[in-house]
Amino acid sequence: MTGIGKSLTLGALVEEGKMIIQTGPFGSQLHKHDYCSSGVPVVPTEAIGHRRLRTGGVPQIGPKKADELARHRLKSGDILFARRGVQATGYSAIVEPQHQGWICGTGAILLRILDDDIDPIYLSFHLASIESIAWLKQHAVGAVMPNLNEGILRQFPLELPPLKVQRRIADILGSLDDKIELNRRMNETLEAMVRRLFRSWFVDFDPVHAKAAVRREHPKWDNVRVSREALPSLVPAIAEAFPDEFEDLELGPIPKGWRVGAVDDLAALDKTSVKPAEFPTEEFDHYSIPAYDEGQQPARDLGDSIKSNKFLVSEDCVLLTKLNPRIPRVWLPNISACRRSICSTEFLVLRPKDSVSQPFLFAHVSSSAFFGVYATMVTGTSGSHQRIRPDALLAMPAVLPPQSVVDAFTKTVADVLEMRASLRTETQQLASTRDRLLPRLLSGELNTGVAKE
Repeated sequence: MTGIGKSLTLGALVEEGKMIIQTGPFGSQLHKHDYCSSGVPVVPTEAIGHRRLRTGGVPQIGPKKADELARHRLKSGDILFARRGVQATGYSAIVEPQHQGWICGTGAILLRILDDDIDPIYLSFHLASIESIAWLKQHAVGAVMPNLNEGILRQFPLELPPLKVQRRIADILGSLDDKIELNRRMNETLEAMVRRLFRSWFVDFDPVHAKAAVRREHPKWDNVRVSREALPSLVPAIAEAFPDEFEDLELGPIPKGWRVGAVDDLAALDKTSVKPAEFPTEEFDHYSIPAYDEGQQPARDLGDSIKSNKFLVSEDCVLLTKLNPRIPRVWLPNISACRRSICSTEFLVLRPKDSVSQPFLFAHVSSSAFFGVYATMVTGTSGSHQRIRPDALLAMPAVLPPQSVVDAFTKTVADVLEMRASLRTETQQLASTRDRLLPRLLSGELNTGVAKE
């Protein structure tokens, strides 16, 4: 790597006392019984995303255990690397002020800057660049389970321009990254809206309860008047699609006229596969577990960079994780018109059956009620590689509403999902711009506006 500043390695900076690299605590120092429901958060491997920590649902330990692991406490500006598993192939994230005092997990490596002439935000962008990730992928050891270690990180080649230039580059890229993060949070809110509506209609049956209450007070009213009285917030045609009473079936009370079936009635598994390495000049949109964890943006790869077999992703499908379902991962992919889309075989590719809509299927397998059951159906050990059998998924019980209610739900959430797709497209464009800018800024091809000293 050549550029506008010094070229060196992380190891050289460690030798100069300008930073330290430290592996997280040994597994013998942190046991399953040490975790509790409330305490000091511990950053696991899967929380390390693309330059940012994904901190929802991180495990916690008590204050006494945290004090025992005091040397692993995080400071703002630290950088964490995932050292094992799928995220060990290049993922690193900066510790922000809200993470101060948390504990570095056993599956992470900590880098701490000790020199005021190195800007942590700049370094986090450098380490998260396409070139850096490619380097880390190439040097990670282990064919089946890639691993990083301190020795590999010490060899990492680093471009270190003057501090003013570092800060300017961090400002330029940070403005794009902040917008990407804002879009991600907005999409989380939009998807939460869809899930809340699904729960209200298809889990809690709120419209039916409301109509039943009015029916009890006014038994001679017809369905139209009951619908308008009980559900004034819904358009009449939607309100009228719901019944006003329940019947007891094997899953308990469900709306009268609805059926109990299985996920197999809603979706089919699409196992159409492709070997991208057989198409070395074709670019694919690659949906993978790490890409999901970093913000649900598929990576773009040439065929020759993807050696293993992958599933093809169709336009109307929903991707559902079968790996470690304690972490809900459901993807409604944006399909490009100019590239084929593929996904990791750790996803199940679900195609809606018959008149089931993609939005309804997405909401069904995204719901907390679904994952509350789904996550208990794992096979394998209690470690990091628990999976769901596809046949077990298809056999899961499901409440089957009539077509009129499915259509009403699909129509109601259409604008929300369209906005979500638009934000996803914008985010992909912003991420692409950010990734292209860094090497050009480092090389001096683009002027940072900072006067040379």
